Amino acid sequence: MENFTFYNPTTIEFGTDKEQTIGQHLAAHGIKKVLLCYGSDRIKRDGLFATVSQRLAEHGVAFVELGGIVSNPLISKVREGVALARAEKVDAILAIGGGSVLDSVKGMAAGVHYAGDVWDLFTGKEGVTTAVPIFAIMTLAATGSEMNCSGVVTNDETKEKFFISAPSLFPKVSIVNPHLMQSVTRDYLVYSAADVIAHCIETYFTAAVHPALQSRIVESVINTIIDSTGTLLEDPANDAARGEFAWAATLALNGLTFSGCAGFSFPNHAIEHSLSALFNVPHGAGLSTVIPAWMKWYHGRNPAQFTRFARQVFGVATPEAGIAALEAWFNKIGTPTRLGQLGIKESDLPAIGENVQMSVQRFGLAEQYTPTVVSEILRHAL
Repeated sequence: MENFTFYNPTTIEFGTDKEQTIGQHLAAHGIKKVLLCYGSDRIKRDGLFATVSQRLAEHGVAFVELGGIVSNPLISKVREGVALARAEKVDAILAIGGGSVLDSVKGMAAGVHYAGDVWDLFTGKEGVTTAVPIFAIMTLAATGSEMNCSGVVTNDETKEKFFISAPSLFPKVSIVNPHLMQSVTRDYLVYSAADVIAHCIETYFTAAVHPALQSRIVESVINTIIDSTGTLLEDPANDAARGEFAWAATLALNGLTFSGCAGFSFPNHAIEHSLSALFNVPHGAGLSTVIPAWMKWYHGRNPAQFTRFARQVFGVATPEAGIAALEAWFNKIGTPTRLGQLGIKESDLPAIGENVQMSVQRFGLAEQYTPTVVSEILRHAL
C-alpha cells in the first residue's frame, strides 16, 4: 500500500427526515443568506422546497433561489449563479438535487471570489484558491459529489466538458435521505448504477498499485449496487435498498476506494465526457456504453485484476467472461451498451476522437488515448 493522506471534512447527515436539520446546520456555520439552487420544479411539487424554506426561516436564514439546472450542467448556468451570488451577497450556496446541481454549485462557489471567467477554473488556466461554503440536500445518488471536492460541467459554446477540483469545494454538510430519492425515474436509476460502477473500476483496473483491501472495498460497493438496483427495479419504494444504493454511491468517490493506490487514471470518464458534451447523452448512459468497450480493449494490460473482477463480482472464470457478464447486466437493467442506442453513428467517431483530446489532456492521458485509440475503443460499442 502506498503512503497517503486521507482528508474529507464533509459532514454527512444520513437518514429519514434529515433535511429537517438544514436550518440548524446553516445557522451553526454562521450563515445568514444562501443561494438556493435546484433543477426542476419537482422539489416544489413534492413539498421539499417548502420544508427547506420553513427550516431556513426558523433559523433566520434568508435565501434567493436559482432553478433550472439541467442534467449535463452548463457553464452558462454556473456564470448566472456566480453573478446572482455576488449581487445578493450570499454567505453560502445550498444545492438541492443530484450531482448536476451540486457540481454546478461547486463552480459557482469557486467563481464568486474569482475576478476572471469561472470557466478558467475548469480549464486549469487558474487554480481555485477560495470558495463560499457549500451545503447540499441530495435527491439522487450517483456522482458522489456530496462527499468530494470535484465537479464537472459542460461549456455549451465550445462543447468541452471539464472538471474542477479543490479542497475548498468539499461541502460543509450533505444531507442524504434515501426517501427523497423515491421519485427518481427508472432510467436515471440505472444510469446512476453505471456511474457508481464507473467510479469504482477506473482505479481498480488502471492502478499500478492497488492493495487487496481496496479491491475488496470496490467489489463490495459494486456488488451492493448490483443487488440494490435489482431490488429497486422491482420495488422502487424499498427505502432500505435505496439507502444501501445511496451510501455505496457516496463511498465510491469520497476518496476511500483509492486511498493507498497509485498510478491510476480515469479514461472511461475522459471518453464519456465527449459523448455527453457533443450529444447531450445522460452521463451514466454514456458510461455504460463506454465501459464494456474500454474493458474489451484494455483487459490484456491487467489480466490478473480483470480475472479477479470476473470471479469476485460475477462468479465467472476469465476476464472475457467478466466483461460479458457486466455488459449483460447493463443490458438487463436497461442502460445502453451500444452507441446506436445513444443516436451516435460510426461516422461520428472521428469527431468524438478529436473532442476527447481536450478531455484527456486535463486527465493527463493525451499520449495514450489518441484519436485513433479512442475510435478503436468505441468501435467495440458499435
